[in-house]
Amino acid sequence: MKFPIIRDIASRKVISVGINESAQSAIELMLENEHRNVVVIDKNEYFIISVIDVLHLRKQEIPLDTPLNKLELLRIPVINKNKNVLDTLEFLNESIEYICVINDDGSLYGLLGHTDITSNIDPETLMDNYRLQDFLKLGCRMKWVSKDEKISDLICDMVSAAYDNVIVVEDLKPIGILTTKDMMRLIKEEVDLNVAVGIHMSKPVDSIHKSSSIKDALDFLRSKHYKRVVIVDDNKKLAGIISQKELISLTYSKWAVLMKEYQEELSEINIMLEGKNKEYETIASTDSLTGLYNRYKLSELYISSSFTMKQRHNEMSLIILDIDYFKKVNDTYGHNAGDKVLVQVAHALLKILRNIDVVCRWGGEEFVALLPTASMENAITLAEKIRVYIEELEIDVVGHISASFGVAKVVENEELQSVIARADKALYLAKESGRNCVKTENDI
Repeated sequence: MKFPIIRDIASRKVISVGINESAQSAIELMLENEHRNVVVIDKNEYFIISVIDVLHLRKQEIPLDTPLNKLELLRIPVINKNKNVLDTLEFLNESIEYICVINDDGSLYGLLGHTDITSNIDPETLMDNYRLQDFLKLGCRMKWVSKDEKISDLICDMVSAAYDNVIVVEDLKPIGILTTKDMMRLIKEEVDLNVAVGIHMSKPVDSIHKSSSIKDALDFLRSKHYKRVVIVDDNKKLAGIISQKELISLTYSKWAVLMKEYQEELSEINIMLEGKNKEYETIASTDSLTGLYNRYKLSELYISSSFTMKQRHNEMSLIILDIDYFKKVNDTYGHNAGDKVLVQVAHALLKILRNIDVVCRWGGEEFVALLPTASMENAITLAEKIRVYIEELEIDVVGHISASFGVAKVVENEELQSVIARADKALYLAKESGRNCVKTENDI
């Protein structure tokens, strides 16, 4: 079993520009080389401009002669080319999928993406009996639309939520896909984007069955050169999407288990990991921005809470909340202000909820609270208390915000995906009812 050195797997085919050059020069370079991103160099710091950024410039009508140093670009984490691939684990919780690989003197060596890591995972270390459907129970979110949706309308969602793809469905069956690579092609060809996505979507959609193993999924990605796996059920209907990043996390977890079985061979690796175990455990279970649990940790705690609920004949409820008009906050005040709003809401949840409650950032501007021993009535009271507290918050720059809530009661032996779905319907009703209110599954 081999753990590759970064320099051996990093991509050397990198295009880059200086921080003082214009956005136009970066875009031309991107189109000329058919890349989805360009590295931007500022002395010993590295940034990236991507297709999503190009769409954002178009949407905001920002002049293309604007210098790159005037734009809000994502800073890329850096790693020395002589490091081991295991040293990339700490970056897997980042939203960006690239790591800049540098020489000893700090100069650019190459770029390491999820694809590079995936391509160098030893298949023998994978869990052949670990099925993709086990991951889907965590309730992964995705963006899917009908073929009549206009591409121009999708740009806003792709920019604000940083979607790198949109699945086109018909009767819940995937019939096409629009990725950032497709968007780059349409921009290059100067195609009118005020048309239905069905006209320019890539088709057909290659998919695999939800009972496939992680090894099957990685083999699929390697053979197709894709960045994601589209998963379908027995009826060929869309069951979910799993990204390279999630597959890498699973594979590394398996590697960690196998290391114990190869103590002598992996003694050097074990020494390197000894001081990082707690750090990796934190990365795997918490949201880096708010410090709350992430959805994977919630699913783990849900199982133990459900067992206790059944043993003690307790009630249990769940709240899902969504910050109202959060996209408008990001568009008006910038993503830094948006991050501040998310942190303030996280603090509000921790302040009001009980010590036994499990609080999680579900994704984007959504939060979930699991309430052991709480009846539906108690959960509604807590949700209303949180709603009022958030409404009265005074947040720097942004001012006042609000949130909508969906509440559901957990049924004995019910899977998390099921109770989330019912709470989500109640949340949707709250949004339809004017936002800034609490709705329950009984209101549906």
